Amino acid sequence: MKLKEFKEFCLSFNGVTEEYPFDEENLLAYKVMGKIFAITNIDQYDGINLKCDPVKAAMLRGLYEEVQPGRHMDKKNWNTITPEGELDDELIKEWIKDSYNLVVEDLSRKKQKKLEKMSDD
Repeated sequence: MKLKEFKEFCLSFNGVTEEYPFDEENLLAYKVMGKIFAITNIDQYDGINLKCDPVKAAMLRGLYEEVQPGRHMDKKNWNTITPEGELDDELIKEWIKDSYNLVVEDLSRKKQKKLEKMSDD
């Protein structure tokens, strides 16, 4: 998956913002309602950090060499995906969507309702 496609796909979800929240200018984060669901280094683009269910995260690491414990993140809940390896783009998109949905599920009910209203507009 190319960087441009990654960026476009992340921005296709409801309520998503593109931000550089860290001291390093090259670390791009995608957030929904202020919570990160995807991070990548736009200069190197050698990994995408995605939130993942802990059981599924461990399983994916066993199945795919392109899936590793989350770099600079909580290794239990985050995976780092090599975007330009052998993985099919549709599989990476599925994992991005899963990451987004996990973050939305963890939002307060108030924020979830606000997000739903944004999709109605």
